[in-house]
Amino acid sequence: MRGLGVLAVMMSGTVLSGCMSGLDLFSDSKVDTSLRTSTVSNGNTERLTDEITVRNAVSSADLARTGGNAIPWANSASGSAGVISSIAENQDRSGRTCRDFVTTKHSYQGIANFTGRTCMGNSGEWMLLAFDRQG
Repeated sequence: MRGLGVLAVMMSGTVLSGCMSGLDLFSDSKVDTSLRTSTVSNGNTERLTDEITVRNAVSSADLARTGGNAIPWANSASGSAGVISSIAENQDRSGRTCRDFVTTKHSYQGIANFTGRTCMGNSGEWMLLAFDRQG
């Protein structure tokens, strides 16, 4: 019987030693900080996709048909959404067609108000020139 108890303790020690082999308690090795992971999404990418989504909503709005009504937008890539409450079309100094707008942005960081400006470039593509958080 006593032999079985000693054998059980030895087997437990052998099995559990594998659990402790990764602790490396007495090593002088340092942590390698040169490695980086991309597990956390880049906030700039989300911001840019939101700006593109708003630019597209503002530039594609048919102002004659909307009649000043609010225009909702949503970005499935970031989870953000909002409502464009006003769009005013005008010409800038160089004669480009521009649209100034006011929108909300509902995101995981909360709700914020933004003003912005988008203008049509020479190639016919709309460019977002301003997208500024208010308050």
